[in-house]
Amino acid sequence: MAHASPSDTALRVADLSPTAQNDFALRPDSVQLNDIAAALDLSSLRKLSFEGQLKPLGNADWTLVARLGATVVQPCVVTLEPVTTRIDVDVTRRFLRDYQQSDEPEAEMPDDDTTESLGTWIDPAVIMQEALALAVPDYPRKEGAELGQLVYTKPGDAPMTDEDARPFAGLADLQNKLKKDGA
Repeated sequence: MAHASPSDTALRVADLSPTAQNDFALRPDSVQLNDIAAALDLSSLRKLSFEGQLKPLGNADWTLVARLGATVVQPCVVTLEPVTTRIDVDVTRRFLRDYQQSDEPEAEMPDDDTTESLGTWIDPAVIMQEALALAVPDYPRKEGAELGQLVYTKPGDAPMTDEDARPFAGLADLQNKLKKDGA
């Protein structure tokens, strides 16, 4: 009975060479780039490549070692102008047949976050998208963009600034005033 692949890029573990490295190279087309950009809430994704190997690790486990390269465009968190970022990162994942995952709802994160349970399939495209999501800047900022100070108030009231919100900022002035009045 043939097992249907979950995607065009998924590799069936049983079909991998257990004695040699199994090379792969992914370069999504423009439609796929647009889909990934939309999924990751990017303005655009100009280039994306994911190249590497799956190597046997012992008798039943596997290691994926790859290089992720991408050029992403996101809005600046200050000005909303486009910010282009080049991403080049190494990616490693270990797939273990005897991987033990905690069943507790509030388990601590393991120290090694590169280890996963080995299933029937290993999909480099899924790993590529996960690695890209982790590598994309959380708060992209255009060079020289700085947050200003916004002051809001009702018409006719004196605006309150960040300096006014510090309760101890005026204590030195008050102390000096009390000294003058008492002297």
